[in-house]
Amino acid sequence: MSQVTHDLPRTLGALRGSSYSETKLAGRSVKDELRQNLIGKIQRGEPLFPGIIGYEDSVVPQVVNAVLSRHNFILLGLRGQAKTRLIRQLTAWLDEWTPYLAGCEIHDHPYAPICRRCRDLVAAEGSDAPIGWLHREDRYVEKLATPDVTMADMIGDIDPIKAARRGQDIGDELTVHYGLLPRANRGIFAINELPDLAGKIQVGLFNIMQEGDVQIKGYPVRLPLDLLLIFTANPEDYTARGKIITPLKDRIGSEIRTHYPAVLEQGIAITGQEAWLRRASPIEVRVPEYMRRVVEQLAFLAREDKRIDQRSGVSQRLPISVLENVVSNAERRALGCKDDAAVPRVTDLYSALPAITGKLELEYEGELKGGDAVARELIRGAVGKIYNEYFEGVDFSRVVKWFDLGGSLKLDESVDSASMVRQLGAIQGLMEKTHALGLSENEPDAVRAAAAEFILEGLHAHRRISRNEERGFTGEDKPPRREPRERDRDREEKERKGERPNFRREYN
Repeated sequence: MSQVTHDLPRTLGALRGSSYSETKLAGRSVKDELRQNLIGKIQRGEPLFPGIIGYEDSVVPQVVNAVLSRHNFILLGLRGQAKTRLIRQLTAWLDEWTPYLAGCEIHDHPYAPICRRCRDLVAAEGSDAPIGWLHREDRYVEKLATPDVTMADMIGDIDPIKAARRGQDIGDELTVHYGLLPRANRGIFAINELPDLAGKIQVGLFNIMQEGDVQIKGYPVRLPLDLLLIFTANPEDYTARGKIITPLKDRIGSEIRTHYPAVLEQGIAITGQEAWLRRASPIEVRVPEYMRRVVEQLAFLAREDKRIDQRSGVSQRLPISVLENVVSNAERRALGCKDDAAVPRVTDLYSALPAITGKLELEYEGELKGGDAVARELIRGAVGKIYNEYFEGVDFSRVVKWFDLGGSLKLDESVDSASMVRQLGAIQGLMEKTHALGLSENEPDAVRAAAAEFILEGLHAHRRISRNEERGFTGEDKPPRREPRERDRDREEKERKGERPNFRREYN
């Protein structure tokens, strides 16, 4: 940092005589600075929010409009919608370096100091007043709102120890210990989960936003702070956890709604970007595309399931955590079996249940069924949907017939991939179908085994074959065939007892 700022002015006089002063400081506020730099980025065609996927045509244009309008704004959305990540990237729209009066706790503007200490400094030293430089990353302050946050935390408080040491009156402005909001002066101040903030603190916020003054312990203090204020909130939690008071909402310029990925490809891109998959390992880690799609489809199904509380949402962290857990289970298996590659299989999805159940808030019906049961049904549904993408209309009658004739297969995690491929190869017509998943003839055994297991799980999801923990994959259980005379006797018996006969046709 010292090398970067070496040639920058170090005194107020030098700053006034520099070209920097003319181009960057002439009466420009933080909102003007953000607006000017944003215009430059748009003109140069630079990416505005690198790494933010799925908001290009929805959220990003609204954020750009808010900044161009010099608005304070709020992001409303469920958990795991990249709200905090988005607002943290706004620091890239600030100047890289910004001058302030050195030693000032609230980074006063060199030409228009607002605190008593800096006004006295400029009056005493004039052009020799020292100048410090603040990097853009240090101009962002973030606070998670909780009900116990006080006015002293946000605005400040009288410091009696400071007053005693300096021999000043306790009502003197120099005895104020500044809170987070003043310390964010000339930068961006973000408050997460705004409804959790007590009403009286919200009153203090809009007062300082609009009038630029506050009262600290009964003493009026003028603090015309230069800030961009950004808030985040979960709109579904207002009644349960608090609310945003009306006067504060009125002073927030733009209300922007965030959302989960709209299509599967966006979710896959986000999960692939965020999940820890590029890990140092003694074996190769390969994640098939169909497994990435199953993991993401799992989250999409959870966001539609009535057994899951949709007011709480299903965070994008769910598929990220699940994919990491799935890869780790495949890695553990491969290391134990001495395989050359770790390739996730559907079995690994069931081993990742801890990464699913902890992120689902269940409704009453879901609670009755149990988190594990709901998660297993979501996995089965996700496999079934992705299976259709690859094998819609493909004839698997030979595979199904093999199981119907009494064949069964129980896949053991302790078995190496080569042995597993030999077991799967005994099922007529199975391995040749794996080519639809993009497999070539010389794929490693771990890749082929994972593909074949995915097909079997897909057949199970569509109730073509059965699977249970004890016997593994088997033929689909069907009711025993009954002879016509036996059915007639049952019908006659029901009529004799006065029961209404069942005239449904029975197929066997």
